[in-house]
Amino acid sequence: MPLIRLFRHLMMPRWRARIAFPPAALERIGRAITESEARHRGQIRFAVEHALDAASVLRNRPARARGLEVFASLGVWDTEDNCGVLIYLLLADRDVEIIADRGIHARVGGGAWEAICREMEAAFRQGRFEAGVLAGVERISALLAAHFPRHAPGRNELPDAPVVV
Repeated sequence: MPLIRLFRHLMMPRWRARIAFPPAALERIGRAITESEARHRGQIRFAVEHALDAASVLRNRPARARGLEVFASLGVWDTEDNCGVLIYLLLADRDVEIIADRGIHARVGGGAWEAICREMEAAFRQGRFEAGVLAGVERISALLAAHFPRHAPGRNELPDAPVVV
């Protein structure tokens, strides 16, 4: 299995992320995040990475470990209410990881995040990348609105634009 995964990562060029998520799709995802954050105090980020380097794959590094690094590098943990959420997609594995800050994770729990990940991955297997992300953003927004509703206008603590790593 590690050789199959290595092959998938080596054969996944960077431009494949732009095919799955062209600029117009990334713009629509960013707008959906902006609109969703009007309903809650949470902050949502979306990041897609085409593949891991060969050394990471050979060490059998999971997507979750890389997602945690991206979570930290994008500062998703640095929100006032500790309610930042990262949707991380490792395209070569078609693996979605939702990394939630401690404030929202304590209220929602891992099962809800896992269910959203599986739904998004099902859409990705059908080639519905934008639709899968938009559905995930909506599900996460509903959870954030239930636990961190917005009662007054607030500042946007993190950029809403998706990131291609």
